[in-house]
Amino acid sequence: MTSAPVIAVLDYGIGNLRSAQKALEHLGAKAFLTNQEDLILSADAIVLPGVGSFGRCVTALEDCGLKEITKSAALEASKGGRPFLGICVGLQMLFSGSEETPGLNGLGIFDGNVSLLSNAEKLPQMQWNSLDSKDHAMFRQLSEDSWVYFVHSYAAPIGLYTVATCTYGEEICAAVAQKNLWATQFHPEKSGETGLQVLRNFLRLAGR
Repeated sequence: MTSAPVIAVLDYGIGNLRSAQKALEHLGAKAFLTNQEDLILSADAIVLPGVGSFGRCVTALEDCGLKEITKSAALEASKGGRPFLGICVGLQMLFSGSEETPGLNGLGIFDGNVSLLSNAEKLPQMQWNSLDSKDHAMFRQLSEDSWVYFVHSYAAPIGLYTVATCTYGEEICAAVAQKNLWATQFHPEKSGETGLQVLRNFLRLAGR
């Protein structure tokens, strides 16, 4: 019998980190919140949740001493190493920066800056929205009409690594991936069965 993957959910004092942990535990993973480097390094995969502002999240990572290890882990995953999942602002922090907090560097795994949703009638986007996704392992076994839950006012640029979009006044980035680095602008832990399937797919990647 294959043992359950061990998932380190990075604990840097931001928002409701436990909801991601609980969703992973519900699916059978050994998920734990931690800011300890040895536990992060020994886990099978890493999850970086994020809620609130880009600046607050990046600053909290720095203050906890986790920014460099997080960047290294994300870069490793982007080259096919240990899987890494970013959620919401956890996706945005993978980019160079954000116009929400000018002058503050993100992790810089992906080029480009996060920007305000300029054509939205109402901000934030706080609603269920349908995904337009590519054929990618993140979305294995999802129906063509898949709805997920968003809470955000800023979005990453659409580019080479975009694997899903949604429409909210304009086409916006909903997920990115590069090899074993996955990230979602939506909250899979709040997106019902569709979100749980995305997490199952990540755990499958982590347990290979």
